[in-house]
Amino acid sequence: MQNQFNVIILHLIDSHDEKIYFMFKKKRWRQYAALTVVCLTFNTFNLAFATVVTSIRPLGFIAAAITEGVTPTKVLLPNGASPHDYALRPSDLTLLRDADLVIWIGPDMEIFLSKPLTRFATNKQIAIAQLPKVEALLIRDTEHDHPVSEQVTTEKDDHHHHHGDYNMHLWLSPSIAKLAAIAIHDKLLELMPQNRDKLDENLRQFKDQLAQREEKIAKMLKPIQNKGYFVFHDAYGYFEERFGLTPLGHFTFNPAIQPGVQRLDQIKTQLLDKKATCIFAEPQFRPAVINAIAEGTDVHIGMLDPLGGSIELHKDSYVEFLSQLSDQYLSCLK
Repeated sequence: MQNQFNVIILHLIDSHDEKIYFMFKKKRWRQYAALTVVCLTFNTFNLAFATVVTSIRPLGFIAAAITEGVTPTKVLLPNGASPHDYALRPSDLTLLRDADLVIWIGPDMEIFLSKPLTRFATNKQIAIAQLPKVEALLIRDTEHDHPVSEQVTTEKDDHHHHHGDYNMHLWLSPSIAKLAAIAIHDKLLELMPQNRDKLDENLRQFKDQLAQREEKIAKMLKPIQNKGYFVFHDAYGYFEERFGLTPLGHFTFNPAIQPGVQRLDQIKTQLLDKKATCIFAEPQFRPAVINAIAEGTDVHIGMLDPLGGSIELHKDSYVEFLSQLSDQYLSCLK
């Protein structure tokens, strides 16, 4: 093709038909220009629909509020899975490889992501726990606990629940959720600057909606602030601190291990001594264990879902998640 083009050019020059020659060159230049525009348009299209992947569902709630109308958000962990002991599947690695932005808590929560994400560009991932403004808000695992002598634990601690020195259930803090939303917004602006107006609007709506929902929840939970309760999983410190709740202790049961009679008696004694109003279970704990602990006491049994497994991803997911958690507290403690 190139040889034929050269022959035509030489022929045009030899015939001194400069008008035809320059018309031909102009047409050729337009073809190359059109091809360039197509390529640029294709690249912009890919960028506009970049894939955002979050490690867990609650981070997906926050991301979905910012990506609404801009780009899709996907959650890595399937519904019902725990970030404490998850093992990546080949399909997960493919999803990570194809992602344009990965959002996770950090290596102290999702240990399974630590190695894969070392091969992922640092400018295409956000570790929420490592954001400078978030680090200042972290609470130690013992800051919201009562003295060790008052805590109830299992005979064998579950090593999967170790998060280092700090509580890593950061999505349960509305303040940290807002900082996460800002970080996601800023990173997407780098990747998709042509969507600035929509991203700015989404962030503004998220902040406004979050402030309104916090105010509503604070009023709703105020009547139960002095009512004691136990939770199985030490996950709720940020939420409890924000809304002034008073947990009496926690149990970190491994769902695969059935506690013995002696252990159940010890827990029951703790419940009676503390005059707890409620015991909160989580979806992964067996009802038989929960019922055995509460049997013979006046304690109510409630359910807290720290991952919002029943909530779909959409722009209002995070505030819906906070409301659901608040309703779960209220239904058992009122």
